[in-house]
Amino acid sequence: MANPVVRVPDAKVALSTASVYPESTATAFEIAARLGYDGVEVMVWTDPVSQDMEALRRLSDYHRMPILAIHAPCLLITQRVWSTDPWVKLQRARTAAEKLGAGTVVVHPPFRWQRQYARDFVTGIWRMADETDVRFAVENMYPWRYRDREMLAYAPDWDVTKDDYRHFTIDLSHAATARSDALEMVDRMGDRLGHVHLADGKGSAKDEHLVPGRGNQPCAELLEHLALSGFDGHVVIEVNTRRAMSSAEREADLAEALAFTRLHLASALQAPRP
Repeated sequence: MANPVVRVPDAKVALSTASVYPESTATAFEIAARLGYDGVEVMVWTDPVSQDMEALRRLSDYHRMPILAIHAPCLLITQRVWSTDPWVKLQRARTAAEKLGAGTVVVHPPFRWQRQYARDFVTGIWRMADETDVRFAVENMYPWRYRDREMLAYAPDWDVTKDDYRHFTIDLSHAATARSDALEMVDRMGDRLGHVHLADGKGSAKDEHLVPGRGNQPCAELLEHLALSGFDGHVVIEVNTRRAMSSAEREADLAEALAFTRLHLASALQAPRP
């Protein structure tokens, strides 16, 4: 019998600074360095440090933690961060990525009430992608649900594979909330899958962002697929640790997530027979 060969893809495993909330952006760099992550993804939000390129550069240099991606301020709570104009937000995210050496800007599709932005979004993202080497990776979202009602909050669509983008981000927690098949979505994304937000979910109406392995999403299968396909983007741990009772418990969750990811990214292949 042929001996198995372990193939580890070039994909780096990063920690999203959102994973330490309500702790600070600075704390995320410290934890990522201590646990052995390959870098961080900066979620730009209301923490002033997350908005400050020089502060981020100092944190990156001090902890020797590369900034691999910038998550543009697309959340409801960040509507006034870096401007109220969504295109200005994306321009500033691109500038931050270029200056900090990040290869990817993660962006959500517009909210439906951002009508002009939504109308121009697909062509605008292509235009911005043509102006830089930074990947603009548009992230899958989900319908908002309340009891038996469903509200389509994003436009052109929460399922970003229905539109034409150069690069996509797959978020497995969002797929769980949408009750969609994540692996089918990845197949539709094909070689335009440029970025992964790894988190688990159980299909709740709330976006859960569980530690991988604690929900029902195909986290392990996706990572093994990435290993076999030679994926060259980044895998970002984006989990919710708000319920952690202590810093030690939060750190244990993030260590578990990293171990899970590295284990399943190391794909064992059967070597060809001589």
